[in-house]
Parts: sequence; structure tokens; C-alpha cells
Amino acid sequence: MIIRPAEERDYTAIRSVLLAAFPDSNEADLVEQLRAGGFAEIELVAAAGPEIVGHILLSPMEAPFRALGLGPVSVTPVHQGEGIGGRLIEHGHAMARANNWQAIFLVGEPEYYERFGYSLQAAGPFECVYSGPYFMMLPLQDVSAVQGIVAYAPPFAELD
Repeated sequence: MIIRPAEERDYTAIRSVLLAAFPDSNEADLVEQLRAGGFAEIELVAAAGPEIVGHILLSPMEAPFRALGLGPVSVTPVHQGEGIGGRLIEHGHAMARANNWQAIFLVGEPEYYERFGYSLQAAGPFECVYSGPYFMMLPLQDVSAVQGIVAYAPPFAELD
């Protein structure tokens, strides 16, 4: 399994992964809109030989510091449970740290994402349209004295 940056030649396969991993086309459409709007800051794929089996995208957020939004994370159903999503997330974190991003926000299942350092409590001081029991943050630098409003890239507003 190789984790690498997504390339234009991967886009059709990425869409197939997203369509297989989610019940409708919302996430696949979102990824395409993020790319088209120049919001795909970090986009990675997991490749098993020539086959793309996983994908992750992080996009810049409006925040009182340099922040990214994680999502979507997708793995083809046949490869779910093999740790591919976790490897993609960890590689995304490493790239974000290397590029001096200060935090990553996400909306997801706490039971899954807490193992990667995400916390509901860390996201608590921040107001977002997604605030609630699934809105989490991973600080990459010390942002504990900061609070305010955060917003995902504009294509997220188009989600159903």
C-alpha cells in the first residue's frame, strides 16, 4: 500500500472510491467542487498497485489561525477495516505539520477520530455551523488561548 499525493490521472478513480464508500454522490461532488475552487490543500490517495482504494482531502478554513478541515475520508468497502483510512489521516497530519498549519477540524465519529488526537473539547471554544457532538479539532500547535468563529471552504455550504 502506497500513500501519495493525488494526481489528476487519479480523479476518476477517486470519484469511484467516494461513490462506493458513501450512500450518495454528495462527498464525490464536494471533492470535485473543492478542487475546482482551489481548496484542495492536501489531497492523498492510498494505492494498492494500480488501484486507488482510499482518499483523503484537507481544505483551508476561515479561522483565527491557520486551520484545515479534514474531509471527506474514504476507503472502498472491500478494504475498510484494514487501517487505510488511519494511514491516510496520519500522512495528512504529517503534511499539515510540515506546512505549519496550526489545527485541523473535522465533523466525525468521536470513537474513531479520538485515536488520532481529535477532541470535542478542543473544538469547544470555536463556533461553526457544524458545532455539536461530532465537531472536533486536532491542535497541531498551541492554540489553546484562541477562540472564535471557524468556517469550512465555501463548497461545504452546498452539501445537503
